[in-house]
Amino acid sequence: MHSARRPYGINAARAQEYGPSSMRFNFSEKAHDEIEHPVVRTHGETGRKALYVNRTFTLRFKDMTEAESAPLLNYLYDHAVRPEFTCRFRWQPGSLAFWDNRAVQHNAINDYHGRRRLMHRVTIEGERPV
Repeated sequence: MHSARRPYGINAARAQEYGPSSMRFNFSEKAHDEIEHPVVRTHGETGRKALYVNRTFTLRFKDMTEAESAPLLNYLYDHAVRPEFTCRFRWQPGSLAFWDNRAVQHNAINDYHGRRRLMHRVTIEGERPV
């Protein structure tokens, strides 16, 4: 079960922060909605399987509590970020990064502390995960 409540719900940590920010957020009750997604999804073009869980949006397994789901979900989260499954991108002026969310996960690492980052994100609508 996935939800946007952690990053965008009315009780999200960011919603309680005050002060300047270069990002704009829309915190709402709607972010508390839950939707069922597969744990392993199939890529619509290649047919390859990929994990479809992440620490930000995945809450629990269907018909289980968050506490019951936590041990296995934590294992899957840690598995997904093992070095052999990752690609580090070194940003330079004019860099462009593009990835297919059906096959990979974006795992931003705050390794630019004290430096301003300007990013423009574009999301291409795709099919519902299966």
